[in-house]
Amino acid sequence: MVSIKRWVQGVAGVALVMVAAGVWAAGAGVVTHLSGTMSVQRPDGSVRILSQKSEVQPGDVLTTQRDSYAQINFTDGSAATMRPNSTMKLETYSFNKDAPQSDGMFMRLLKGGLRTVTGLIGKRGNQDAYKIGTSTATIGIRGSSGDTVACSSDCGNLEPGTYHTTYTGSYIMQTQGGTQLVNEGQFGFAQDPSKPPVLLPGDPGLNLSQLPFTLGIGGGAVGGGASQECIVR
Repeated sequence: MVSIKRWVQGVAGVALVMVAAGVWAAGAGVVTHLSGTMSVQRPDGSVRILSQKSEVQPGDVLTTQRDSYAQINFTDGSAATMRPNSTMKLETYSFNKDAPQSDGMFMRLLKGGLRTVTGLIGKRGNQDAYKIGTSTATIGIRGSSGDTVACSSDCGNLEPGTYHTTYTGSYIMQTQGGTQLVNEGQFGFAQDPSKPPVLLPGDPGLNLSQLPFTLGIGGGAVGGGASQECIVR
């Protein structure tokens, strides 16, 4: 847990410094660290292989391959680290430092795992402005950090559904059947969208330690420079 908290502090610190320095490109975020292969399908249907410093835009569908990890730092100071064999769609993203009432971020985790650290969205103005969606639950964030895993039939011995654990702050898991607050050190699970999420007695076997906790700490500034994207034809 100490290692995870250091990761959180490092990522949040670097990202917020980038916001203050105004070094971000026009996109919603930038790929700041990449180990392995990540691709993106743009809203126009084109597919590209991304690299470090690649921009991420609303509507992008991001996919990491086997043994691949990728961290995205967003313009509000938040960060998301994708685990191997994961797919996430950035459904919406809106951040204007002078208009907190228009803040909004919605990431749809289609499969795999996502570690998140919040930035300014959800901390100023509307608390419900930052959300993660899966096939069985919607997860709201309250100035926090944690891991979310979406399982279908590819998670070994784990039951299909949405798993979440919180490292700092709190998250709220919500389904059509009800809500469940997931505080620090707790594990939540939502299997049936028509039933309320539940708290698990402990780690069901998510193998969270496999994520490299040092990913995102150090590495220098992320603004400027050119990425080495390749178009898939």
